[in-house]
Amino acid sequence: MDIKVFANFRDICGGKIVSINIVDGDSILNVLKQLISRFPEMKEELFTEAYELKPLNHVFINGKNIIYLDGLDTKVYQKDLVALFPPVAGG
Repeated sequence: MDIKVFANFRDICGGKIVSINIVDGDSILNVLKQLISRFPEMKEELFTEAYELKPLNHVFINGKNIIYLDGLDTKVYQKDLVALFPPVAGG
């Protein structure tokens, strides 16, 4: 599965796309935990201590925000495209 990362997530992951092997039907939470195992700095960026997604971080699966799906329990498949967006500020 390919995970597209944006903004400061690219700096942490060393590029625009991270490929991860997953089991079809696994939760997006478990996929993100795999990402964290490769890039430990992502944990502090993505999650609270209780493994809740921090406010203003957005996780999209095939263009749909997981907040409109089953949240961190949303099932993912190898063919899916995941995109991670950190909070963005500007003016």
